[in-house]
Amino acid sequence: MNQSSSARVVDDLRAWIAAAAPGTQLPSTRELTARHAVSPVTVQKALRTLTAEGLIDTRPGVGVFVRPVRRVHAHDYAWQTAALGATGPTTSAPLTALRSVPTDVIALHSGYPDRELLPERLVRAALTRAARSDAAVGRSASAGLPELRSWFASELGAQTPAGLPAPTPGDVMVLPGSQIGLGSVFRSIAGRGGVLLVESPTYWGAILAASQVGVTLVPVPTGPGGPDLAALDRAFAETGARGFYAQPTFANPTGALWTATHADAVLELVRAHGAFLIEDDWAHDLGIDAAVTPVAARDRDGHVVYLRSLTKSVSPAIRIAAIIARGPVRERLLGDLQAQAMYVSGVLQAAALDVVTQPGWRTHLRGLRPQLRARRDLLVDAVATHLPSTTVEVVPAGGLNLWVRFPDRTDLRRLSRGCEARGVTIATGDEWFPAEPTGRYVRLTFAGPDPGAFGTAARLIAEALAE
Repeated sequence: MNQSSSARVVDDLRAWIAAAAPGTQLPSTRELTARHAVSPVTVQKALRTLTAEGLIDTRPGVGVFVRPVRRVHAHDYAWQTAALGATGPTTSAPLTALRSVPTDVIALHSGYPDRELLPERLVRAALTRAARSDAAVGRSASAGLPELRSWFASELGAQTPAGLPAPTPGDVMVLPGSQIGLGSVFRSIAGRGGVLLVESPTYWGAILAASQVGVTLVPVPTGPGGPDLAALDRAFAETGARGFYAQPTFANPTGALWTATHADAVLELVRAHGAFLIEDDWAHDLGIDAAVTPVAARDRDGHVVYLRSLTKSVSPAIRIAAIIARGPVRERLLGDLQAQAMYVSGVLQAAALDVVTQPGWRTHLRGLRPQLRARRDLLVDAVATHLPSTTVEVVPAGGLNLWVRFPDRTDLRRLSRGCEARGVTIATGDEWFPAEPTGRYVRLTFAGPDPGAFGTAARLIAEALAE
């Protein structure tokens, strides 16, 4: 077959097609072969080229036809502006925290651990078994699989002191990730138009959840050891808030850890004001230098609504979390969750239960601790070496992130753009403040891919800062 002959046939047919009306049938292969003095193979190759270019349609048993030209019109979505109306209260925080970046970028912005920190073998095996089980075709109970609810209850119950009521499986509700749980808790406790107290800074997902359910957040200043008790007491008294959202263990983003004494003082304040403590135990399995003891373990009368997630420790692909609540609030929460999600995928629940009940799960957690410590220390050293004008107020005893304060004159947006231009992504700290930021902060994750590049990343951030 001659390449130049095929190209000549294609050129001739393009000219013929341009002059023909849409839907016109092309001459047969025999006619084209004779007209161009080429082999049938050359004609077929030319026709395939024209088909790939969208100029002709081949109809088996009928013939080849000139394809009608599809007219292209400019999109006009202006009507949606009037149909949708003004936007409600939103936040742009997820744009940074959840964005995906190319593999050649040093990613210090994400809140999810790298796959080498996950029990990948356990997860893959668990999903295979779950797909073969009845969970793959059945609907689970609204509150969750009984066995998984028992596991969550036993986890908290094991840390409950003697003399205090241990949680039961009936207190547990399984969720498709903690984000939906935050919205449900905020709506059930504060109500639309209500007020909720939060630490400042706090998890951006909580800020987003409150915005979506119409709850006003009142910030309470917090430090390395937890919230300011006097400010918390005053905020309860002034606002009449019925709840306080907090992350007592390895807070996101600050890494703060409450002492047992401070936790008891907060719990006593909550009791005194007849309110709820919404405890987000997001990093329960991510301890490095400290053990995790939930405040909920010391709750007597149902003042603590406890939220625990497995997304960060098991797999981001298995979005399973749970709420443990006692009393009427539990029924209100269950009703709200049923209205939103009806029930959680049985396959994901079965897989999560499979992972956390395997002997290899505890082995994985024991091995995770030194990996997180090595990564954390590497990033702390890189920041200290290349960014001497910054401050790390807390070297976190667990979690995934480092909270770094930059000089007050820093333009964070410009810094972020400069870092990205150099191949580094960071999360600017303004997204974690429910009100005006108290400083120029950046959250850097030490759980992302390629920890060996932390030194390079810190040097590039320093270049962007100097610029």
